[in-house]
This record gives sequence, C-alpha cells and structure tokens, in this order.
Amino acid sequence: MSFSSLPGSSSSTSHPLEPYGWDAGWEAEFAPYEAEGLLAGRVVRVDRGQCDVVTADGPLRADTAFVTPHDPLRVVCTGDWVAVDPGGNPRYVRTYLPRRTAFVRSTSSQRSEGQILAANVDHAVIAVSLAVELDLGRIERFLALAWESGAQPVVVLTKADLVPDPVTLSYLVQDVETSAPGVAVVPVSSLGGEGLDTLAAIVGGGTSVLLGQSGAGKSTLANALLGEDVMDVQATRDVDGKGRHTTTTRNLLALPGGGVLIDTPGLRGVGLWDAETGVGQVFSEIAELAERCRFHDCAHEAEPGCAVLAAVDTGELPERRLQSYRKLQRENQRIVAKTDARLRAEIRRDWKRKGAMGKAAMEAKRGAHWRS
Repeated sequence: MSFSSLPGSSSSTSHPLEPYGWDAGWEAEFAPYEAEGLLAGRVVRVDRGQCDVVTADGPLRADTAFVTPHDPLRVVCTGDWVAVDPGGNPRYVRTYLPRRTAFVRSTSSQRSEGQILAANVDHAVIAVSLAVELDLGRIERFLALAWESGAQPVVVLTKADLVPDPVTLSYLVQDVETSAPGVAVVPVSSLGGEGLDTLAAIVGGGTSVLLGQSGAGKSTLANALLGEDVMDVQATRDVDGKGRHTTTTRNLLALPGGGVLIDTPGLRGVGLWDAETGVGQVFSEIAELAERCRFHDCAHEAEPGCAVLAAVDTGELPERRLQSYRKLQRENQRIVAKTDARLRAEIRRDWKRKGAMGKAAMEAKRGAHWRS
C-alpha cells in the first residue's frame, strides 16, 4: 500500500501529524528522542522486518532490526509511535514510545505466546456480518479482548441491508446488546449508507481498529468510512458467508472526517491472552449477581445459595451466557497457566546460563591463580 501527502496539513493544523493522532502527551513522551535528533512518526504498516512510517517530513520506509526482542509483544506494530533515524539508507526505527493501549490475542501455535495486533487504539470496532447466523459466543470473545486492551469496543452489524424487516433487525440488535453490556451496537449497510453517520461519529475521534472474521465486510466498511476504494474487496461465499483474506497486513489510514482507522486481516482464531479483566467486563451482570451469593468463593456450579444459578432458573440470566462465561474463564486460566510456566522455564534457563558463566569464570580465575 502506498500513501500520499499528509491529510489535514493546512495552516489550521498546528502539527502535521495531528491527523494521525499526535497530541501533547505524545509530544512530551518524544521530547528526549527529539533532543537526540530523532524523527517522530507513526507506523502505518509492518511488513517483513520493515515498516512504513508517516512523519512530519512525509512518509518513509524504515528497518525494525534495532527493535526485535524475543518477546513477540514488544515488536514494532501498526499504530506504534516511533523514533526514527533522520537520515541514512536504510533508516532504522530506534525505539517506540510506551503504548497507551494494545490489542493482543494468543497465537494459534502451542507455544503460549501472545500476538499484538494494534497499538494505541481508542476504539475496537468489531464487525459482525448479518449475512450469516449470529455467533454470540464469538462476539463475546472479541469483546473480552477489546476490553482487556484498554480500548472501548463497538459492535458493527454489517450488511444490514440483507435484513430488510426492521422488526427482525431490532431483535438481532437486542440479542447482541444482551451479550455486550456497555457497548454500542450499530447496524450498518456500507452499500446503502445506513448507520455510517453514527459509526463515523464514533470513530471520528482517536484511533480505531477494525476487527472481525473474513467475509464480515471490513474492507467494504473501511472504504465507506474513507469515502474511496482504498481497500480491495472480494465476494464472500453464499454457503457460509466466509471470504478470503482481502486485507493481508494491518494498515493505518487517516479518515477524511477525522480519526484514524487500522484495518486488519480476517481473524480465524481469536484466542484469549491474559484477559481476566476483559472477560469480567463482558459478563458484568454475572459479577453483580455473584455479590449476592452465599459464599464469596462461589464457583456458580452447584453451591447452595448461588445467586447466579438462581438467576438462570428464573430466566433473569440466559443459561447460554453462563456457559459462555465458564468457557472463556477456563480458556483464560489455561493460557495464564501456560504463560506462567513458560516464564518460569525462561527464568530457570537464564539462571543456568548465568550459573554456567559464573562457574567458567571461577575456574578460569583458579587456573590463572595456580599458574601464577
């Protein structure tokens, strides 16, 4: 993807990076690097150890070799604010500024590692297609990750034009609202334009990341918000509503009406990553009910005086919600246990390495002593 001159860089804009989210806070964070003569910029795409960075001097390509730690959560990612060499060929990213928020999921591998998808995000826009049956459990999973990231989630029900009956559409919105307490649910038709004004008003301030499965209509939605066909769009399969990965990298784009949008590839796997707080936020009504349980450590399984189970019996709490809560809690506990085990193993390896180095140094010292 190529990107042209900075939007909004007229005389009315005090800093040319403001359209990309630059503010007084970032300016203060960057001050030490500015004193070193480094250039501030925001990462708009990462690709094979290289990244596209938008700066006050224009767009540039930089190498991330100086910021390649073993921890995959500390690599440069789309949305990062970075300090870049002012010149040279190649140019290098020297560091990135401390992230305000970070959207992280577990990888699909068995190595219990996290993968950072986007940084410094204010809104997590979860695109859900109405072309297929709603999967409320998957929506809850996305919401848990969104809340955990520190961003405010928004659920966008795309392809609303495929549900012409307003009563049916209202029921679908209510179903999602029940599964998303405290979250705006916006039905949108990118083709007809319905709901786009509401969504544009939400994403018009700050940075938003666009998430969802392949075929959810993310690229079409991105084009509608941008007002032009920037992202490629492919047809979805009629049989299951799924599509190919139209977007293959995470791209950061300045919106004409204000705000910044990060479009992402379709996510097949959405594994939790240490998202206890996020899970609790998604199921906040269960936490409220749990305060009335007879035992403070109630597991909501078969304990007497359990207010959660009582709410299920009366219909106040849908049983599906409780089952989904239990599933995400168990999954999160497993990933945390694996992560802790991995960290302990890394610490043990580090101890052994340092111990071996110390032993070798001592033996060398003794050898020198005897030789003298």
